[in-house]
Amino acid sequence: RAPTERLGPQMTGDSGYGPFLTRRGRGNVLTHFIMTVLGAGLAVVLLLAFYSPASGGSGGSAQGSGMVPAPPSSAAPVGKSAQDIAARVRPGVVIINTALRYNSEQAAGTGMVINSSGLVLTNNHVIDDSTSITVTVPATGRTYPATVLGYDKTGDIALIRLQGASGLATVPIGNSAAVKAGEAVVALGNAGGQNTITVAAGKVTALNQTITASEEAGSTSSETLHGMIQANADIVAGDSGGPLAGPGGVIGMDTAGNDAGSEQQTVGFAIPVNTALSVASQIAAGRASSAVAIGYPPFLGIFVGTGSDSSPQDQAQQGQQQYGSGGSQGCSASNAGLAAPSAIAPVSSGVLVDGTICGGPAAQAGLIGGAVITAINGQSVGSPDQLGNVLTRFHPGDTISVTWVSPAGQRTTSSIRLTAGPPQ
Repeated sequence: RAPTERLGPQMTGDSGYGPFLTRRGRGNVLTHFIMTVLGAGLAVVLLLAFYSPASGGSGGSAQGSGMVPAPPSSAAPVGKSAQDIAARVRPGVVIINTALRYNSEQAAGTGMVINSSGLVLTNNHVIDDSTSITVTVPATGRTYPATVLGYDKTGDIALIRLQGASGLATVPIGNSAAVKAGEAVVALGNAGGQNTITVAAGKVTALNQTITASEEAGSTSSETLHGMIQANADIVAGDSGGPLAGPGGVIGMDTAGNDAGSEQQTVGFAIPVNTALSVASQIAAGRASSAVAIGYPPFLGIFVGTGSDSSPQDQAQQGQQQYGSGGSQGCSASNAGLAAPSAIAPVSSGVLVDGTICGGPAAQAGLIGGAVITAINGQSVGSPDQLGNVLTRFHPGDTISVTWVSPAGQRTTSSIRLTAGPPQ
C-alpha cells in the first residue's frame, strides 16, 4: 500500500462546482484533509478520494427503501481472522472511476454493493462534481456505467446504481451499534487509485468521534462529520467508500485517514454502516430533505467565483488573483486555462460570469464571460452564494428567467431551461 505522502502533489486553490453552476476549479491532484479531530488531539488526516489530472441525465430510481438492507440485530460471524473477513467481504467491493469534465480531472474511489441488482454505497466526495461514473466489479471483471440516485453532502454519503447489473455479490452487513473499542477490523479499498482492492488490518481505537474535514491542508472549505468509528487500519486515499469490516460483517464506510508522517500513528475514520444505510434507504425511497438530494441537481453552466461579496469588480479581482486576467468572452469546455474576463459589465452589484460551458444552457442563451447576472425570476441576486441559494429551489427541466448585463452595458432578460448537472 502506498504511503499517503506518496499520493502526489496537493491541490491548490478553490475546487469543485455547485449543483447549478461551476465554481473556479481544481489544481492538479485533490486529496481531502481532516483539519481537526475534535477532542482527540490528532493532527491532519485526509478524506480518501483519489484525484488525478485529465483532459467527462438524470438519476434512476431505486424503487423503494426496501431495496436497501437493514443492519441485523445480531450479525452472523463472517470470519475471525483478517484473511477470512476480507475473503467474505471482497466480492462485494467495487472500484469507482469518475470523470470531472468541467474540472478537467478524473477521480477514483471505492464502493460497496448492497443490493444484487446494482445499488452501491459510497462517499459523496467520491462522486461529487462527476460528469460520468464507471464502476468495475473485480469479482467478475465487468465494468458498468452508473447513475447517481442521491447524496447527503453534509454526511458524505451517496447511493449510485449500476446500469444493467444483476446477480451481484453483496457485502455482508454488520451492526455498527454493537461495535466495541478493541475489535479487530479490516479496511478494503482502491488504495492509491491503483484499480485493485487491497486490505489493511487494524483495530477499533475509539467510537463516536467528531472530525472536521476540508479538501486540502489550509482550505477554507470544510465539513464536520459526527459519530465516526476510529481505527488504526492504514486507510489511504482511494479507499473512500470502501468497507471497514469486523467479525460480524461491514461496520463502517471508510471515509478519512491521516496524512501523517512517520512520527504519527496511523488513524482512519469510517462512517457507521447503520448511519450510511439509513441515508441510503431515504435516498432509495426518493425522500429529499434539507440534507439529502435526490438525483441530479439543476445546471446553468457558468463559471463564477465564491462568497458573499456583491461587487463584480471585487469578484473580478478574486479571479485575477487565482487565474490571471485576459479571459475571453467565448465559452469553454472546462476550467482549463480559464482566466478572469478583461472587460466586465458596468454595474455595481450582481454575479460576475467568468465564463460559460460550451453547449450549456447559459451559453445557448447568449451569456458570455464578463456579463453580470442581476436577477433570477425577477429576484435580485447580489453574490455568487446568493445565486446558488436561489437556484436550489429549481430542478433539471425547469425554465427560469435570468437577467444580466453584458460587458457593453446591454441589459437582457431571457428564459433558460436548466439541465441536469454534476452532483454537488
